[in-house]
Amino acid sequence: MLSSALHIPKIALATTFHFKKSMASSLGVASWVILGLVMVLATSTTNVEARAFFVFGDSLVDNGNNNYLATTARADSPPYGIDYPTHRPTGRFSNGLNIPDLISQQIGSESTLPYLSPQLTGQRLLVGANFASAGIGILNDTGVQFINIIRMFRQLDYFEEYQRRVTALIGAQRTKQLVNGALVLITVGGNDFVNNYYLVPYSARSRQYPLPNYVKYLISEYKKILSRLYDLGARRVLVTGTGPLGCVPAELAMRSRNGECSAELQRAAALYNPQLAQMLQQLNNKYGSDIFIAANTQQSHTDFITNPQAYGFTTSKIACCGQGPYNGLGLCTVASNLCPNRDVYAFWDPFHPSERANRLIVRQILNGNSRYMNPMNLSTILALDSMT
Repeated sequence: MLSSALHIPKIALATTFHFKKSMASSLGVASWVILGLVMVLATSTTNVEARAFFVFGDSLVDNGNNNYLATTARADSPPYGIDYPTHRPTGRFSNGLNIPDLISQQIGSESTLPYLSPQLTGQRLLVGANFASAGIGILNDTGVQFINIIRMFRQLDYFEEYQRRVTALIGAQRTKQLVNGALVLITVGGNDFVNNYYLVPYSARSRQYPLPNYVKYLISEYKKILSRLYDLGARRVLVTGTGPLGCVPAELAMRSRNGECSAELQRAAALYNPQLAQMLQQLNNKYGSDIFIAANTQQSHTDFITNPQAYGFTTSKIACCGQGPYNGLGLCTVASNLCPNRDVYAFWDPFHPSERANRLIVRQILNGNSRYMNPMNLSTILALDSMT
């Protein structure tokens, strides 16, 4: 699958030969051949080139596309980015690095640029691209209040355009190899509840569908998006579920009396996430391969929301940056309350995790067991794909 071939360095071959010679008297031929191959593979994994990385979704993974749009869904002003390496806002809805940045580090790559960035040209295109846009959802009517955002169908249109641009650079065959061998992350769905179904009492969608039927509708529409992503060449896709929607500071501020999570929004997440995992399995069965990997981010969030002290947080209810109850009202701005130590807050702003919380989420994506990742975690994906 990967465009880079498996490299067997001379030093690895020499080491393997020496090992074989010294152990031949006590091991059978089959044993030392297997051991030699294991040593070569272990050595060669450090020589595999970084694969391309593509990101789709909403504000949890947007790294600056909305900076180039006339929209209110922006994170391009302080104190956003206060802990980013430049200590300046970048368009990430975080105090520092977000989930795509941290995954890029794990695959040995530099962070992807926003697709709308004028810097995304030439060799930088081969690193991949981030198509995500804050405010969007699975449905086209999600986030209408933000006006000009890159909805999912448009993100996929841009992915097609990206491939044409890369084809002009390296040719059609190498572009196909780059896309097929890439890692893809897609994070979408939460806004379809908080910025659509539950945005206002008696919203258009809540009058159209009871919650169980709305969830089924979302899943059916998401399935179309993922099928198109496959048709566009994606072959390893990390698909995150929603977090515990009713427990973010914004919902506590609007719906909670004593700091308890919103039961209705928690019910929505409890209905949605298992059906998403089932749908991904159906797609994998259809395509005959483990294309889509379910990341149970609801569980990884729940871990530190229910027991923040165990993860080094002092609170999982109060946002670091905001105002009102739980710092959960309005936007994070220079006029907001700002905590002095972001590392002890699970939430950076009313909706988004802090960089440190993002690191915990990515740790589970990388190494988590079947409670967090199904059918495999990212470490297993990287190991398998390095031998292909």
